[in-house]
Amino acid sequence: MKKEIHPKYYKQAEVICTCGNRFFVGSTKPILKIEVCSRCHPHFTGADKIVDKAGRIDKFQARILKHEQILQTLKTQRKKPSSKDESTRNRNT
Repeated sequence: MKKEIHPKYYKQAEVICTCGNRFFVGSTKPILKIEVCSRCHPHFTGADKIVDKAGRIDKFQARILKHEQILQTLKTQRKKPSSKDESTRNRNT
């Protein structure tokens, strides 16, 4: 094996969670910062965490409504061909 190509291994790397929990694991980094741990994760604590999926749905429906309004304005703004344009169109075909 080649020497000095492997990263340094820390047997007591500190893991710091946003909830304030700290514990030690083995890692190639001396300090690890995480957002969720077993102390604050809803699965382990039994607490229900409310996820705002309604916001996503509302945004999507607003986007669809805006698209439909744009299509309606485009349909009303289109010029209907006059009878003169239709008669010249029929002669050319």
